[in-house]
Amino acid sequence: MIQSPALPETASATAGAGTPASIAHGPAAEPTAVVARFEEWVRRAPQAPAVVDGARTWTYEELGAAADGVAAALRERVHPGDLVGVCLDRSTALVVTAVALARIGAVYLPLGPRPGERRTQAVTEDLDVACLVGDPAVLPRAHQDGEHVALPLPTEGVNAPGAPVAAFTTRPDGARRAPEGALYAVLTSGSTGRPKAVAVAEASLSVALDWYREATALAPGDRQSLLIGVAFDPHLLELWAGLTSGAALVPAPDDTRWDAALLTDWWRAAAVTVCVAATPTIEPLLDRPWPADLPLRHLVVGGDRMRRRPGPDVTATVHNAYGPAEATVLTTTYAMRATDPAADRTTPPPIGTPLPGVTVVVTDPDGNPVARGQDGELRLGGHCLALGYLDPELTARRFTAPPGHPALEGTDRLYRTGDRVRMAADGTLEFLGRLDSQVKISGVRIELAEVEAAFEQDARVRTAVVTVARDGSGLARLVAHLKPADATPPAPADLLDAVRAWLPEQAVPAAVRFVDAHPLDANGKVDRAALAAHAPSPAGSSAPVDDLAEATPGERLVLATVRELLGRPETVLGDHFTDIGGTSVVAARLLAVVERESGVRPRAHELLRSTDLGAFAALLDQRWTPRPAGA
Repeated sequence: MIQSPALPETASATAGAGTPASIAHGPAAEPTAVVARFEEWVRRAPQAPAVVDGARTWTYEELGAAADGVAAALRERVHPGDLVGVCLDRSTALVVTAVALARIGAVYLPLGPRPGERRTQAVTEDLDVACLVGDPAVLPRAHQDGEHVALPLPTEGVNAPGAPVAAFTTRPDGARRAPEGALYAVLTSGSTGRPKAVAVAEASLSVALDWYREATALAPGDRQSLLIGVAFDPHLLELWAGLTSGAALVPAPDDTRWDAALLTDWWRAAAVTVCVAATPTIEPLLDRPWPADLPLRHLVVGGDRMRRRPGPDVTATVHNAYGPAEATVLTTTYAMRATDPAADRTTPPPIGTPLPGVTVVVTDPDGNPVARGQDGELRLGGHCLALGYLDPELTARRFTAPPGHPALEGTDRLYRTGDRVRMAADGTLEFLGRLDSQVKISGVRIELAEVEAAFEQDARVRTAVVTVARDGSGLARLVAHLKPADATPPAPADLLDAVRAWLPEQAVPAAVRFVDAHPLDANGKVDRAALAAHAPSPAGSSAPVDDLAEATPGERLVLATVRELLGRPETVLGDHFTDIGGTSVVAARLLAVVERESGVRPRAHELLRSTDLGAFAALLDQRWTPRPAGA
């Protein structure tokens, strides 16, 4: 059994009156290799399974050969240091592409299988992207019309692409290149309305991987999930963890993101032993009995605040992980096991202590360390830090010199996370929330200004303000408060369709509300709290909350649950789930409620492919078996 990590080294200097400063260092660490470690497994165990994709198993030798074929197709046009945007889903094709780009020395830029056209266009205008890899239909118009090179990528298996190509077009003058030494780059939310990219070196990823392999004992014979959304940076951790340990990667079917029961069924059927997952995906599982006989040993959870601990029936070790993309996926962790005295407590767990090679500092607004027990901004340093943003000015603002403190000698820079934390006497960190307008929705950091800018790109919108609403369980959703350009506002669904071209799924608001003006506070700034508290109903909404008297049992259950989960009392049966703000997290909660209340267990695709909520409710009514009296 993996033992709990030793507490981190702590600062001996004090923050005042004998109280230790909020500074902690993880155990010593040195960068190792990532790509070379994979190549070593190709040589040492060529016939070992590298990817288990449904009925098809790819050995390390076969995976390496497939990557060579893709690299050969790209080498004349893609060179070391070039950014390559990857528009693929979790699949064998994605793994082959990542290996091929690493062998070329190109910089892997994961954009996901359905990147919004305008969002992708903005990326290719701002960044010097050599090409985009994916099915032509998902690419921006310029790349659809550009030069295509067919790629010999696998086109069968889970989430496989149909006819993948490398699409080339004219590269803009003056666009930003990745800094030297970058292995990959990922997009984070930008306040200007355009996403910003952060580049990470192989050395930084190697330190996180070394911790991961040791903490989970990932080794040959294990099966590592490939579950995280491709544009979300923990995807890099799970992909390279499998490839550098001699284990097999298992791509997850898309439905597992939406349905907690399907996820556990998949863990069992695919014999997954180690998994990385977003916090909102896992929390519904912790509210129900843990499934028996799961082979899962370790579950690394992150991306959002964890609101409860696993119960004593959870047989896997659950690691509550914290870390921004600017610090290479994860920087602190807190391990929880069924034997812990605190198991099943309803209090949120801490985010733990720093990983090897990581320095954590809690500071006041001036950047000085605060005493332990005091709130402050979390700053990170050490081997974990990214090379920086592809925008040097932004890098200079967020990656700063450390304060003059004896415990920070040898630390050359710190990253300002914008997160509010508190360090306990033993060095453990408690996450308290954001200091700025960024929020976490379904595990993804969202800059409210980016969402507002996406709406204001539309000529039908004069101004936009986005607020965050939370339900009783803490689930966050975005609400867009729009001042329309004309007296007659457009349909909310039309506006949401338009912003999907700019935003990732998690950033699309759950509701649109029209306002005549945005209220101001005493300083002349938009009063977001007042706006959220007194938001009017959407224009044109006429559905009363108590319109369920003549509804069927399925209609009552679906409407009542969706209205509560989305905070939209105006929802009607004619609404489509995703058009009104339904996301993977909301779908998982809806399906869980339906199963609990009706005994019917619909699948995620039955919800997503229904023409509207009424059609989904009709499907539920067909299968609903009334409970006997007194049951």
